[in-house]
Amino acid sequence: MIDPADIAAVHAQLGRPPRDIVAIANRCACGQPCVVTTPPRLADGTPFPTTYYLTCPKLAGAIGTLEGAGLMKEMENRLQESSELREKYLRAHERYLADRAELGEVPEVEGISAGGMPDRVKCLHVLVGQSLACGPGVNPLGDEVLELIGSWWTADACSVIVPDDSNHD
Repeated sequence: MIDPADIAAVHAQLGRPPRDIVAIANRCACGQPCVVTTPPRLADGTPFPTTYYLTCPKLAGAIGTLEGAGLMKEMENRLQESSELREKYLRAHERYLADRAELGEVPEVEGISAGGMPDRVKCLHVLVGQSLACGPGVNPLGDEVLELIGSWWTADACSVIVPDDSNHD
Protein backbone atom coordinates (compact mmCIF):
# COMPACT_ATOMS: atom_id res chain seq x y z
CA MET A 1 0.00 0.00 0.00
CA ILE A 2 1.20 3.48 -0.85
CA ASP A 3 1.59 5.88 2.07
CA PRO A 4 -1.18 8.52 1.97
CA ALA A 5 1.50 11.19 2.45
CA ASP A 6 3.10 10.06 -0.81
CA ILE A 7 -0.27 10.22 -2.57
CA ALA A 8 -0.72 13.77 -1.24
CA ALA A 9 2.78 14.73 -2.37
CA VAL A 10 2.23 13.40 -5.89
CA HIS A 11 -1.16 15.14 -6.01
CA ALA A 12 0.56 18.42 -5.12
CA GLN A 13 3.33 17.82 -7.65
CA LEU A 14 0.96 17.03 -10.51
CA GLY A 15 -1.79 19.45 -9.55
CA ARG A 16 -4.32 16.62 -9.88
CA PRO A 17 -5.04 13.33 -8.15
CA PRO A 18 -2.55 10.64 -9.18
CA ARG A 19 -3.85 7.53 -10.91
CA ASP A 20 -3.16 3.99 -9.73
CA ILE A 21 0.30 4.31 -8.20
CA VAL A 22 1.82 0.89 -7.52
CA ALA A 23 5.05 2.10 -5.90
CA ILE A 24 7.35 5.04 -5.40
CA ALA A 25 10.18 4.17 -7.80
CA ASN A 26 12.49 7.05 -6.85
CA ARG A 27 12.62 9.83 -4.28
CA CYS A 28 14.16 13.26 -4.47
CA ALA A 29 16.87 14.29 -1.99
CA CYS A 30 14.14 16.03 0.03
CA GLY A 31 12.34 12.69 0.43
CA GLN A 32 9.37 13.50 -1.81
CA PRO A 33 8.40 11.11 -4.61
CA CYS A 34 10.16 11.82 -7.89
CA VAL A 35 9.10 8.84 -10.03
CA VAL A 36 6.11 6.57 -9.47
CA THR A 37 5.43 3.11 -10.85
CA THR A 38 2.07 2.69 -12.52
CA PRO A 39 0.31 -0.43 -13.76
CA PRO A 40 -0.01 -1.14 -17.49
CA ARG A 41 -3.80 -0.92 -17.18
CA LEU A 42 -5.44 1.74 -15.04
CA ALA A 43 -8.39 0.95 -12.78
CA ASP A 44 -10.78 2.42 -15.33
CA GLY A 45 -9.52 -0.06 -17.95
CA THR A 46 -7.33 2.37 -19.90
CA PRO A 47 -4.04 0.90 -21.16
CA PHE A 48 -1.16 2.91 -19.67
CA PRO A 49 2.27 2.09 -21.13
CA THR A 50 4.22 4.55 -18.95
CA THR A 51 5.45 2.32 -16.14
CA TYR A 52 7.81 4.94 -14.67
CA TYR A 53 6.02 8.28 -14.43
CA LEU A 54 8.09 11.33 -13.49
CA THR A 55 6.29 13.52 -10.92
CA CYS A 56 8.92 16.02 -9.73
CA PRO A 57 7.96 19.41 -11.21
CA LYS A 58 11.47 20.85 -10.84
CA LEU A 59 12.98 17.99 -12.82
CA ALA A 60 10.11 17.92 -15.34
CA GLY A 61 10.70 21.61 -16.05
CA ALA A 62 14.42 21.14 -16.58
CA ILE A 63 13.75 18.24 -18.94
CA GLY A 64 11.17 20.28 -20.84
CA THR A 65 13.78 22.98 -21.39
CA LEU A 66 16.12 20.40 -22.94
CA GLU A 67 13.34 19.05 -25.12
CA GLY A 68 12.53 22.57 -26.31
CA ALA A 69 16.19 23.12 -27.18
CA GLY A 70 16.14 20.18 -29.63
CA LEU A 71 17.95 17.54 -27.58
CA MET A 72 15.58 14.74 -28.67
CA LYS A 73 16.41 15.26 -32.35
CA GLU A 74 20.13 15.32 -31.61
CA MET A 75 19.86 12.09 -29.60
CA GLU A 76 17.78 10.44 -32.31
CA ASN A 77 20.43 11.36 -34.90
CA ARG A 78 23.08 9.77 -32.68
CA LEU A 79 20.94 6.63 -32.44
CA GLN A 80 21.08 6.33 -36.22
CA GLU A 81 24.86 6.82 -36.26
CA SER A 82 25.97 4.60 -33.36
CA SER A 83 25.31 0.87 -33.27
CA GLU A 84 26.61 0.76 -29.69
CA LEU A 85 24.11 3.39 -28.55
CA ARG A 86 21.30 1.63 -30.47
CA GLU A 87 22.14 -1.65 -28.72
CA LYS A 88 22.12 -0.02 -25.26
CA TYR A 89 18.85 1.75 -26.03
CA LEU A 90 17.33 -1.53 -27.26
CA ARG A 91 18.31 -3.14 -23.95
CA ALA A 92 16.63 -0.24 -22.09
CA HIS A 93 13.48 -0.89 -24.14
CA GLU A 94 13.59 -4.61 -23.34
CA ARG A 95 14.09 -3.88 -19.63
CA TYR A 96 11.12 -1.50 -19.68
CA LEU A 97 8.93 -4.17 -21.25
CA ALA A 98 10.09 -6.77 -18.73
CA ASP A 99 9.47 -4.46 -15.78
CA ARG A 100 5.98 -3.63 -17.05
CA ALA A 101 5.19 -7.31 -17.69
CA GLU A 102 5.81 -7.99 -14.00
CA LEU A 103 2.87 -5.66 -13.28
CA GLY A 104 0.53 -7.27 -15.80
CA GLU A 105 0.02 -8.04 -19.46
CA VAL A 106 -1.94 -5.62 -21.61
CA PRO A 107 -2.29 -6.72 -25.25
CA GLU A 108 -2.95 -3.16 -26.45
CA VAL A 109 0.58 -2.06 -25.49
CA GLU A 110 2.43 -5.34 -25.98
CA GLY A 111 5.89 -4.72 -27.41
CA ILE A 112 5.54 -0.95 -27.00
CA SER A 113 7.63 0.56 -24.24
CA ALA A 114 7.65 4.34 -23.89
CA GLY A 115 9.59 7.43 -24.84
CA GLY A 116 10.02 6.27 -28.44
CA MET A 117 12.21 3.29 -27.55
CA PRO A 118 13.82 1.44 -29.21
CA ASP A 119 14.04 3.42 -32.46
CA ARG A 120 13.17 7.01 -31.63
CA VAL A 121 13.54 9.59 -28.88
CA LYS A 122 10.04 10.87 -28.22
CA CYS A 123 9.93 11.82 -24.51
CA LEU A 124 12.93 12.57 -22.33
CA HIS A 125 10.73 12.52 -19.21
CA VAL A 126 10.09 8.80 -19.69
CA LEU A 127 13.76 8.03 -20.32
CA VAL A 128 14.80 9.90 -17.17
CA GLY A 129 12.01 8.17 -15.22
CA GLN A 130 13.47 4.81 -16.18
CA SER A 131 17.00 5.94 -15.31
CA LEU A 132 15.92 7.09 -11.87
CA ALA A 133 13.74 4.05 -11.18
CA CYS A 134 16.23 1.44 -12.39
CA GLY A 135 19.53 3.17 -11.66
CA PRO A 136 22.45 4.30 -13.80
CA GLY A 137 23.46 2.21 -16.78
CA VAL A 138 19.97 1.01 -17.73
CA ASN A 139 18.88 3.81 -20.07
CA PRO A 140 21.84 5.57 -21.69
CA LEU A 141 19.86 8.55 -22.93
CA GLY A 142 18.03 9.03 -19.63
CA ASP A 143 21.42 8.96 -17.91
CA GLU A 144 22.73 11.60 -20.34
CA VAL A 145 19.79 13.90 -19.61
CA LEU A 146 20.40 13.64 -15.87
CA GLU A 147 24.06 14.46 -16.43
CA LEU A 148 23.16 17.51 -18.53
CA ILE A 149 20.72 18.80 -15.92
CA GLY A 150 23.23 18.63 -13.11
CA SER A 151 22.34 19.04 -9.45
CA TRP A 152 18.56 19.41 -9.64
CA TRP A 153 18.20 16.96 -6.75
CA THR A 154 19.46 19.09 -3.87
CA ALA A 155 17.02 19.21 -0.96
CA ASP A 156 16.68 22.99 -1.16
CA ALA A 157 15.83 22.86 -4.89
CA CYS A 158 12.40 21.29 -4.52
CA SER A 159 9.53 23.38 -5.79
CA VAL A 160 6.69 21.42 -4.19
CA ILE A 161 6.81 20.85 -0.47
CA VAL A 162 3.77 19.15 0.98
CA PRO A 163 2.87 20.47 4.43
CA ASP A 164 2.94 18.01 7.27
CA ASP A 165 -0.67 17.68 8.44
CA SER A 166 0.14 15.14 11.14
CA ASN A 167 0.57 17.71 13.93
CA HIS A 168 -2.93 19.18 13.86
CA ASP A 169 -4.84 19.30 17.16
